[in-house]
Amino acid sequence: MKGHIHILGICGTFMGGIAVLARELGYRVTGSDANVYPPMSTQLEQAGIGLMPGYDPAHLQPAPDCVVVGNAMSRGNPAVEYLLNSGLPYTSGPQWLAEHALPGKWVLAVSGTHGKTTTSSLLAWILEYAGMNPGFLIGGVPGNFGLSARMGGTDFFVVEADEYDTAFFDKRSKFVHYRPRTLCINNLEFDHADIFDSLADIQRQFHHLVRCVPGAGQIVYRAHSPTIDETLARGCWTPTVTFGLGEGADWRAELLSADGSEFRLVQADRAVRWPYLGRHNVENALSAMAAAHHVGVSADVAAEALLQFRGVKRRLELLGEINGVAVYDDFAHHPTAIKTTLEGLRSRGAGGRLMALIEPRSNTMRMGKHRQQLAGSTAAADRVYWYQPADMDWSLQQVVAASPVPAQLESDIDQMVADAAAELRPGDQVVIMSNGGFGGVHKKLLAELENAASNE
Repeated sequence: MKGHIHILGICGTFMGGIAVLARELGYRVTGSDANVYPPMSTQLEQAGIGLMPGYDPAHLQPAPDCVVVGNAMSRGNPAVEYLLNSGLPYTSGPQWLAEHALPGKWVLAVSGTHGKTTTSSLLAWILEYAGMNPGFLIGGVPGNFGLSARMGGTDFFVVEADEYDTAFFDKRSKFVHYRPRTLCINNLEFDHADIFDSLADIQRQFHHLVRCVPGAGQIVYRAHSPTIDETLARGCWTPTVTFGLGEGADWRAELLSADGSEFRLVQADRAVRWPYLGRHNVENALSAMAAAHHVGVSADVAAEALLQFRGVKRRLELLGEINGVAVYDDFAHHPTAIKTTLEGLRSRGAGGRLMALIEPRSNTMRMGKHRQQLAGSTAAADRVYWYQPADMDWSLQQVVAASPVPAQLESDIDQMVADAAAELRPGDQVVIMSNGGFGGVHKKLLAELENAASNE
């Protein structure tokens, strides 16, 4: 046993992955968190990692060899204050990863405002399919692996590279710690208003990341993206490859079906049919295939891998179909992600109506930074239920009033479930959108639909 680490904020997707890697590397791992819910809590329990509710200083007694501090921790937290006052050794998750898991690895990092988790999962799976046995740390649970992190058996390591800050004591973006040799930049928009004041602030962090990629590496980025072009224009010392659906991209696809479930990969001149929807997912696939090509995977092998990709939990995940109503769970928490997900479902042409239940839970949403874009982001739906969190300091009523489709505001989860279930009919699709637990609305809606079906 290499020693004992205790992780504060262990149930976050990133920190939960750190816990799994540490356990695999031979550390004794324990952790604390205030919010424990699947899929991460399930993964940690299956790995035999002890979870402690809350942030009691007693969790740090007897003293672990090192405390790994999640970026959700802040000054004033009882465990943090005890940690500092006691002089215990501590570090951040990204720093721990860089020092203990990534040395000697060929790091393939996937960055961008949207699509990081899906693209990272696709990339790890393509490498696995090609027999390369990669390690990975992903902010979700890929269906092909059933866990969010592993060390792997070769030098290749895929990491989801987040621009959010590292810890209360390290305000750099997480991704500057990873020193990738292959870097994907999927897109670049304003987000994380709690730590960035402007898009220019985010571009500066991405420029810092670009500075870390060696000249012998490669940067894969979305073609025809002014925000990425501006960032690279500040200085780029690495060969680049572009991807996209438009003319001029190095890795290009042509949609063969409006919903994105079938496309032609121009590089391999072959049609790909897969069960995933939306232009954004085709672009995610192009990004992953281009990155995999940099480490030796042919376009043909990558395209074959797509056919067996099993998706990611909470990324347009079908939870069930009851009495002809399909219920999806999606992690969308930005207007662009809401828009592309709904358009993907709409383009499927299932025949019934499309309904969305949305919780604006991210810090940026709660601050109201995207309020002008929210209403328009739901135009592809037939009806929207907006949930007003009790601790949000602005009213979603203005979003409802500006909605291009019928919309209503809800402040009670059970009432929202009852209202939505009463509206749903066989053939309809409903997607639940939140980056958190959403008060258990997923199980509650499925149970309500089951109950209605049994009473018919």
